[in-house]
Amino acid sequence: MTPKIADFLRIQRPPTPCLVVDLDVIAENYRSLHHALPLVAIYYAVKANPARPVLERLVGLGCSFDAASAWEVDECLAVGADPAVISYGNTVKKRRDIAHAFDRGVRMFAFDSREELEKLAQEAPGSKVYCRILTISEDAQWPLSRKFGCSLAMARDLMLRAADAGLQPHGLSFHVGSQQTNPKWWDVAIGRSAMVFSDLREAGLDLAMLNLGGGFPARYRGDSLPPIERFASEIMQSVQRHFGNRIPELIIEPGRSIAAEAGVIRTEVVVVARKGYDDPDRWVYFDVGKFGGLAETMDEAIQYPIVTPHDGGAVGPVKIAGPTCDGADILYENCGYTMPLALRSGDQVELLSAGAYTSVYASQRFNGFAPMAEYYI
Repeated sequence: MTPKIADFLRIQRPPTPCLVVDLDVIAENYRSLHHALPLVAIYYAVKANPARPVLERLVGLGCSFDAASAWEVDECLAVGADPAVISYGNTVKKRRDIAHAFDRGVRMFAFDSREELEKLAQEAPGSKVYCRILTISEDAQWPLSRKFGCSLAMARDLMLRAADAGLQPHGLSFHVGSQQTNPKWWDVAIGRSAMVFSDLREAGLDLAMLNLGGGFPARYRGDSLPPIERFASEIMQSVQRHFGNRIPELIIEPGRSIAAEAGVIRTEVVVVARKGYDDPDRWVYFDVGKFGGLAETMDEAIQYPIVTPHDGGAVGPVKIAGPTCDGADILYENCGYTMPLALRSGDQVELLSAGAYTSVYASQRFNGFAPMAEYYI
């Protein structure tokens, strides 16, 4: 937690649950990525946190944007982003959303199927298109390469078809999985991409761009992560190894690594309970849960560091849950969280590294609970 956020929480005492984001950390994380990968264009994954103050800060830094929907396109444009630096990176788009983005000036679109390519040819003629390929996403907390992407053979054929359909076959993309902690999986995907580049070159088509995707990790509970410089070094070495003197334009789509550590969620302990007299585990219920923005606790994948007012005292094992009446609203049950024995209802605790993929997941009044308030400072 930054001093700026700590002061805000201490002085303003906002109602819980709430998310507080330090925009200076957003800027610092962007600059760190840019410094580590100076030859790579950064397209912020808007879906991680689409709040206008975040987008405004990034526009001012010269960032480009990866949009997943027509709404995200409009949000970027509303804060002054040039449509020329917006990529519509979702491979699943309605025709009207493609047409809307095209009408607003967006000229770069992703696809991974023949039908999506045909929609792009009809609704966004002449646009640059790039095909997402399947790749391996082991070591990622959120694998993304089963639902999205296509085989190398299909990617090759679709890119050739794109040229015949009046589109500009621009490049390829992949995603090694969100919260990817092992840089080696970029090497695997870059090597697979280079094979398609080579095959297409032999067929008379030179691609111009390789989208290296996102996946750069943030620090959560217990994580020991390589520095961003190691990711950058291994990625660029891989590009050099696989592409030689034919290195294409490179872009990345970070979201979590820019926004996560900039944010803190403050939540109130609603109840601390035991299920039996001899039960060693306490159940701790927060006023925010899976349906209030903590969806990434599914399968206990993302484990937020938790700060309490009683840290330093004796602790015991806990199971942590949200406030709703849904039995699925359990955050952590099996991953060994402990919390102070002095913890009581009414205590306020903070979940760290919570600036990405939290408030955007919040439901609209499930069980009557309002989405958490958001503060950008």
